[in-house]
Amino acid sequence: MAAHQFPFSASALRSLQLEAEQQEKRQILKKLKLRSTRPLLYAERSDRPSQCPPLLCTDPVLLYAMYNGDRTALQDYMGVKCSANLMVQSRNHELRWKSHQTGIWSLTYEEEFTCPLFVTASRGYVDCVQLLLRKGADVEFSPSGESALHGACENAHTECVKILLRHGANPNAESQDGTFPLHRCKIPESYHCAKMLLQYGAHVNRATEDEEHTPLHTAARHGMWEHVDLYLRYAASSDKRNANGETPLCVACGHPQTPQELPQYFQVCQRLVEGGANIHIRDNDQQSPLHLACKSANPQIVQLLLEHGAEVNAMSYSANTAMQYILQVTAYKLDHQPELIVRALLNHGAIRIWPGALIKVSAGLRDIQLPAGTEVETSTVTGERKINFRE
Repeated sequence: MAAHQFPFSASALRSLQLEAEQQEKRQILKKLKLRSTRPLLYAERSDRPSQCPPLLCTDPVLLYAMYNGDRTALQDYMGVKCSANLMVQSRNHELRWKSHQTGIWSLTYEEEFTCPLFVTASRGYVDCVQLLLRKGADVEFSPSGESALHGACENAHTECVKILLRHGANPNAESQDGTFPLHRCKIPESYHCAKMLLQYGAHVNRATEDEEHTPLHTAARHGMWEHVDLYLRYAASSDKRNANGETPLCVACGHPQTPQELPQYFQVCQRLVEGGANIHIRDNDQQSPLHLACKSANPQIVQLLLEHGAEVNAMSYSANTAMQYILQVTAYKLDHQPELIVRALLNHGAIRIWPGALIKVSAGLRDIQLPAGTEVETSTVTGERKINFRE
């Protein structure tokens, strides 16, 4: 039956989509005439490596050498008969439903393809990377949709990144999921990787395909203030919005933080504000950086924003102010010292009554029995009512 004629669940529709993609991969393999019956497929002639299709490797000895960095064993196989641009079958961490030839559906890991250069570079095997490049490995060969440079940056292997860039790796190579090598620098140890990418011409304001994150968004999300400082020095835009309308400052303020991570996120926000970030820009839900900082309960960031003129009583799309956001999370953010945030908000003029309750309070004044000698004064600006007592 077609998908619109039967009430498939979302997971079942996703599995059918992944199965269709897998079938497409099988058709491509058939067209390339990749026969996986032999342990290792060699090119018939070594003088024509560029004219031969990629070869699929299933030899366990060669696989062990690649995944464990055994340069000696790898060199024995990388002779005149073996191409360095092999395809290696691997498994993704994503589970999916798969239909076998027997008609039984089972939950299995999605199968992908990679290459020896990606495997060795992502694991930091410098000697193996150099050997493969000398044997003619293509730095842009990416059967899985990710180049070796993506893998080296993601795991912060600086020396491998340097070797790949010197051999012509593209610092602006786009992966299958729409990310670039700079976006793979997600841990503090990847600082020198990011620096080398920028030195070789990486675009600092390049956004991802889906979330539209720039490298500055990525660094702010992971609380890496050194990366933030580096990108700002390379003219990164501090107010560029992502798909949710968030600037890097919004991302840093709203990302969940442990008590140990509060200082590093404060350093990120401090550097962004010093770099000219606009503290009044709101996301698609009309949440300002101050709202988001209260939701994550970071007292230092809240104090920083208030000192730079953040609107303490501004309301989001859900009609909540900064005070309401911190009161909503106080019960499970006690280790963050939320009382410091409440005090800072009150010192900067935060209202003490929930805005949604003002209407009820004003309406209630009309129903109560006031004692003799009192009058109700109504403001012509805000509509609020004030009780004046006379002696």
